[in-house]
Amino acid sequence: MDSVQSFLAPGGAESLLDQAYSDAVERVDDRDATRTRVLDAAHAEFSRIGIQRSTMEDVARRAGVSRITVYRRFATKDALVEQVVRREFRRYFDRFLVDIKRAESPADRVVLGFVTSLRAIRGNPLIGGLIVTEPDMVVPSMVSDGGRTLAIVRQFVAGQLRREQRAGNVSADLDADLVAEMMVRISASFLAIPSHLVDLDSDDQVADLARRFLVPMLDPSGGSPA
Repeated sequence: MDSVQSFLAPGGAESLLDQAYSDAVERVDDRDATRTRVLDAAHAEFSRIGIQRSTMEDVARRAGVSRITVYRRFATKDALVEQVVRREFRRYFDRFLVDIKRAESPADRVVLGFVTSLRAIRGNPLIGGLIVTEPDMVVPSMVSDGGRTLAIVRQFVAGQLRREQRAGNVSADLDADLVAEMMVRISASFLAIPSHLVDLDSDDQVADLARRFLVPMLDPSGGSPA
């Protein structure tokens, strides 16, 4: 499997999100210094020239270790890519879990999630960089894989909405899967296609967009959610 497609593939990507979120919640630390060194080198190499052109030899050279050492910890390039991406999602969730504490309502959490996710992905030298440097591979994979990539993220967002339902913060009648689908599709469109109306570098503009169009989705009756 191609390494870029591996990053987007349904077999590992869903578990990557779940695992990264669990790592953040449980504050799991990697105590293998050599493994961390290899991941750092891979991240730097992937960010510099892209996943497609990077090789395990390039990563080993940048890490200052032998190629055998890299393969002992990551059996394939795809495995290395998955773990680098997992760590990037973990870093996002670490920040999100800190930020979310200041959100006082489900509406605030939706706005915060929308703003921070766009900012984090667009500003990430690896994940956001792929959209810029390898759009001919990343964007088509997102839209021509039978909806699997969007479904992966939608399942995660739907899980967060169900948490709100269980806590009694939003209506039990809310169709969490459908609302999550709409939220993810809107987010994906802004990531994949530049906007001439919304300045995605402005948190205020992105937050206003979320309040006007995403927050109302939390109320299936069509009223004004908290």
